[in-house]
Amino acid sequence: MGTPKCSSRRSWPAQEVDEEIEFVALRDLLVQPCRACDACHASGHCVIDDDMQALTERMRLHGSWVLGLPVYWWGPTAQFKAFLDRWYLLDQRRDIFGGRRVAFAIPSRGGPANAQHTVGILEEVAAYLGMDHRGTLLPSASGRRGAIGNRADVMKEARDLGSRLVT
Repeated sequence: MGTPKCSSRRSWPAQEVDEEIEFVALRDLLVQPCRACDACHASGHCVIDDDMQALTERMRLHGSWVLGLPVYWWGPTAQFKAFLDRWYLLDQRRDIFGGRRVAFAIPSRGGPANAQHTVGILEEVAAYLGMDHRGTLLPSASGRRGAIGNRADVMKEARDLGSRLVT
């Protein structure tokens, strides 16, 4: 455990306006599912000892977030859902979420129609937590990892969304 692995990647629109960028891949972290034990509501701390605590501290440092996840079976990935469910504790600590600018990047093989449940979950959570939702990118994916990065139309839309996120 410890500090989540973060790295700079490519040229991000936020870097064009001197924003610091960190990339965190949930697949590289150990974020266990919420146990629904409610211990966090009594103590203010989660009893699970994993990478979520360090990730939470990284999240607190940034005013803008892009949450990117592919759609698996009409919903968020298991890794993302575990991460999202652990926000249950953080719901008590609105300083992490309130006013944060957020954008979603949600590719799916079936296009926007297949992403509607995932989009609904994220938009509802963002509204509930007082986040400033700046937009959602919903590209159709071919199933080949990385193929979207070669599509000029999607990259332009991503850059436009990134610009709206940081301005």
